[in-house]
Amino acid sequence: MSTQDGGGGPPLSCLSLAKLREREFGRLDARDEVYLDYTGSALPFDSHVQWHLTLLRSEVFGNPHSESPASLASSRWTDAATVAVLAFVDADPAEYDVVFTANASAAAKLVGESFPFERRSRLVLAADNHNSVLGMREFARAACATVAYLPLGPGLRLRDAQPVLAAASPRHPSLFAFPAQSNFSGVRHPLALVRLARSRGYMVLLDAAAFVPTAVLSLREVPADFVTLSLYKVLGYPTGVGALVARRESLGRLRRPWFSGGTVEFVSVQNDLHQLRRGAEGFHDGTPNFLALSAIPRGLALIADIGVPRIGAHVRRMTEALMAGLRALHHRNGRPMVTIYGPVDGVARGGTIAFNLQDERGARIHHAAVEARAAAYRVSVRSGCFCNPGASEHAFGFKAARVAACLSASCRPERDPSLSREDFERCMGDTPAGAVRVSPGVATSERDIARLLEALEEWRR
Repeated sequence: MSTQDGGGGPPLSCLSLAKLREREFGRLDARDEVYLDYTGSALPFDSHVQWHLTLLRSEVFGNPHSESPASLASSRWTDAATVAVLAFVDADPAEYDVVFTANASAAAKLVGESFPFERRSRLVLAADNHNSVLGMREFARAACATVAYLPLGPGLRLRDAQPVLAAASPRHPSLFAFPAQSNFSGVRHPLALVRLARSRGYMVLLDAAAFVPTAVLSLREVPADFVTLSLYKVLGYPTGVGALVARRESLGRLRRPWFSGGTVEFVSVQNDLHQLRRGAEGFHDGTPNFLALSAIPRGLALIADIGVPRIGAHVRRMTEALMAGLRALHHRNGRPMVTIYGPVDGVARGGTIAFNLQDERGARIHHAAVEARAAAYRVSVRSGCFCNPGASEHAFGFKAARVAACLSASCRPERDPSLSREDFERCMGDTPAGAVRVSPGVATSERDIARLLEALEEWRR
């Protein structure tokens, strides 16, 4: 079993990033496309896809729940993927294990549905959490636990952590969940919150999906109980693979509410009994995506060869150049064209920028129209709220009472009981309820940034 490149050529660490783009992402220039949605997904490396194709054509893989040669081949690569993921987040294999899931959302759901919430438990969430983490509140409330939020302040940064993270009862399991990096604004929240919360009796779930593609995470230094990852945001390929990296001790405190084929030691229908397997195996949702998992070791080896710090430094330069270009855009009457949500400098932020354009009168231009204009220039960006309602509500200055009224049935058309985005925006006074999100990555160039700014300048009046 090897993760070495059999196709020849120098290691990626020996290439400039311009040469790396040419070698691994040449399709961008061949198709005259600009890709600026790395927070949505990374782009696959050509050599990674070719390597995996060769592997799949040369080995025989089978369902791993057996002792056959094909099954054992799948198990070996799954074990190698576990080792690679633990190394990627600098986790001690004696303390941590990995449960492979479909994505980070599935990893968060696994914790939420299995956490032993009870009446006096507390679930503390960041207002900046992705929906997949916010959704854990439904499990907590079903158990009559208390749900509280760390609010957002200036620059969309978390505030008031000390009073909200009140000491949890040692007899009633409590959980604190927050993102290492916002998928809306790019803000990097203090990782010191992990130790603070654990010192106050909480287990901690760290959503690292937006953080680890461009920043080093060490679980030896940041001892979170649970970490959620979407590996395609790091590697681009394969999709459909996420991971829950969990402390073995904390995983043992979860209570799985159901069982499936690969999670049990035994099941008896006659006696209505079952016994879950111990450790990570008891938390798999059926057969793992074993063909996709065989690509993970090689993919993370490629990232290690380039170096996450090097990728992060490049993304920081591209982000700062883009923010400077956005801030420089003005209408002829002197009005700024752009409002950036969150930090406007490079301090404690990653490579995700959320913004809106304004016309010469200061009225917001609909984010969907801006995305369409960028697409006409063959530039891929994203628009919407990015599954982060807390950051969106704070960024747009939405008042809770007004939002509640507009989400109620009284604002919905009688012919259709559902609520569309257009209905909501109309009820909010024709205010666009979304933003444009741009996120550079390892293959982004200065020319890419210039192309996007050129597209935006067409709105200049």
